[in-house]
Amino acid sequence: MKKLSLANLDAFFAKIADKQALYMPIENKAGQLQFQRWTEGAKLSVGCNTVRSAKDFFFPQTENLVDFKVKGKEIEIIDSRTEKEDFVIFGVRACDVRSFAILDKVFLSNPVDTYYKSRREHGTIISLACTHPEETCFCRTFGIDATQPEGDVASWITEDAVYFQPQSDKGQKLLEKCGALLEEADESPVLRQKQQTKTYLDKLPLATLSTKHFENKDQLEVFNSEKWAELSEACLGCGTCTFVCPTCQCYDIRDFDTGKGIKRFRCWDSCMYSDFTKMAGGQPRLTQLERFRQRFMHKLVYFPINNDGEFGCVGCGRCLKKCPISMNIVKVMKTLEGEEK
Repeated sequence: MKKLSLANLDAFFAKIADKQALYMPIENKAGQLQFQRWTEGAKLSVGCNTVRSAKDFFFPQTENLVDFKVKGKEIEIIDSRTEKEDFVIFGVRACDVRSFAILDKVFLSNPVDTYYKSRREHGTIISLACTHPEETCFCRTFGIDATQPEGDVASWITEDAVYFQPQSDKGQKLLEKCGALLEEADESPVLRQKQQTKTYLDKLPLATLSTKHFENKDQLEVFNSEKWAELSEACLGCGTCTFVCPTCQCYDIRDFDTGKGIKRFRCWDSCMYSDFTKMAGGQPRLTQLERFRQRFMHKLVYFPINNDGEFGCVGCGRCLKKCPISMNIVKVMKTLEGEEK
């Protein structure tokens, strides 16, 4: 384990940023945390979760896929990708790091999404252990340890130092480049912090939330529950939950005529929208109840069935904080579980 004095933190960031782009949680003018590119003088914010997840780095909200130029019967295809630089993301929480593994199962399965794959290969993740999770956090429900995050490098911030533990070849190489600033360290301060955080986690409102109701459950039984009507009744179909979710992966592809050629781009989409996957034959899910049910069935039933029991949620709590009518996956889980009581 390596140790960095907090007095040398800016020098550490400068060392990384000298060779590649460095991003980290920084407080914006509205007082919210968001991942921003580090520049000299920028201050790392160690509050809990950013408003938007780190998913954007690998699956951005909008991205150009390809350009076309048409001249008569000839079509020129232009690869417009520009994301070729290496970059580092510092301060990714355990829930967001786990979301990358879920996205990998979607975008790195055949056929591989080369846009996503390229970004994953260029990115290095320095995760940051939690010390004061929010009341909306429930990552432990999905087997995530907030005190021992995954990633290329795991880190812990104490009162006077940052501790690093490499967890991949990329992580090891990154720390070697900053070797002059680091020193070997005893892990006892980290162990103390872990224990304090676990005690804190035990006291959170959602500490006992369980997925047992959905494990090895017949999907038709869940699908046909009468509770869906009650749960979906107030849903606005605004899509906020999908846009703040670190594991949602739906997107639409459009073509835009610039007048000088065609740009094909993709952008995030939401299964909560009435025009989602709308084709010549119409929308396959005509009611808000059907669309609401689809979102949560995918997270809690369909994805686990197709991915060795892994759920499509990481318990980050963003949807709990942002839903305008306070309807979220926790309420769905508790309501459907209540059918057996």
